[in-house]
Amino acid sequence: MKEERVREGRAHAALVFDGPSAIGWCQFGPTPELPNIRSRKNYEEGMASLPDWRITCFFIDRERRGEGIAHVALKEALREIARLGGGTVEAYPEDVAGRKVSRSFLCSGTLGMFEKAGFERTRKIAMHRWVVARNVRPGPPKYSGQ
Repeated sequence: MKEERVREGRAHAALVFDGPSAIGWCQFGPTPELPNIRSRKNYEEGMASLPDWRITCFFIDRERRGEGIAHVALKEALREIARLGGGTVEAYPEDVAGRKVSRSFLCSGTLGMFEKAGFERTRKIAMHRWVVARNVRPGPPKYSGQ
C-alpha cells in the first residue's frame, strides 16, 4: 500500500527492499503534507518557523528490526529530499539513551540515529522527544555503493 501511494505521488517515502519485498520505509514530505506530529502542542509553543521538510515516521518489518534498515531509509530519504530541491529538514525522534525502549514504539526514530546523520537538537518537546534539524543542499542523487 505504501509503495502504491509513493508511486502515485500521494506520499513521499524512501522504501527499503529485500528482493521484491518492502522491509522498511522512512516517511518524509513537505510540511503541508505532514501537518500532524507527535507532541504537536509543545512543538507549536516554541516554533520559530516551519521547516521545508519533515521526517515523521519509520516502519521496519518486525523480523528485520535491529539490522540498520532505518539508517538506510533515513539516508535515502535525505538523498531524495536533495533531489527534490533540498532545504531545512526536521524530525522528532526519541532519546533512548540510558533506558530500554521497545523498538516497536520507535516509529519516529532515535535521537542517536539522527545525530549520526548530521542532525542537531533544536529543542525538547516531550520527556524523551526532541526536535532535530539539518539543512540538505539540493543536488542530484549520488550512488552510495549499497
